[in-house]
Amino acid sequence: MKVIFLKDVPNVARAGEIKEVANGYGRNYLIPKNLALLAKSSAISLTAAQRKIEAQSQVDNMAEIVKLADQLDGIEVTLKARAGAKDRLYGSITSADIAAELEATTGLVVDKRKMELAEAIRQLGSYEVTIRLTKDVVPKIKVTVIEKETD
Repeated sequence: MKVIFLKDVPNVARAGEIKEVANGYGRNYLIPKNLALLAKSSAISLTAAQRKIEAQSQVDNMAEIVKLADQLDGIEVTLKARAGAKDRLYGSITSADIAAELEATTGLVVDKRKMELAEAIRQLGSYEVTIRLTKDVVPKIKVTVIEKETD
């Protein structure tokens, strides 16, 4: 039985692939669970059209990501925090703090989970933070932590 896979099935096939499977496996498992469709000419043309639409949306999405990376690259963000002896902070600066300040100053929204900090910032000074938007797109921003003035 020839089927078109609608979803990834581990150790069998990926979504969009056309494969020959055992009749019972296709009829009793794949088709009832909407993991695959019987490979007819109409179903094949439908999946081809869906693949084209998906590929175009990925291209558009990647263009937006590259545009965001160009805007982010080289931005300097300044955070104020209370500090004690030897320029140690009371508390720490986390990726969530950096993301919030980045959004407040520039209006660019970046998910805090995309920021790569080895550990939270606990000292005054300047740090370079990488933001992994995708596997290949990794802009860097500069984060400067200065002492907050106390009343």
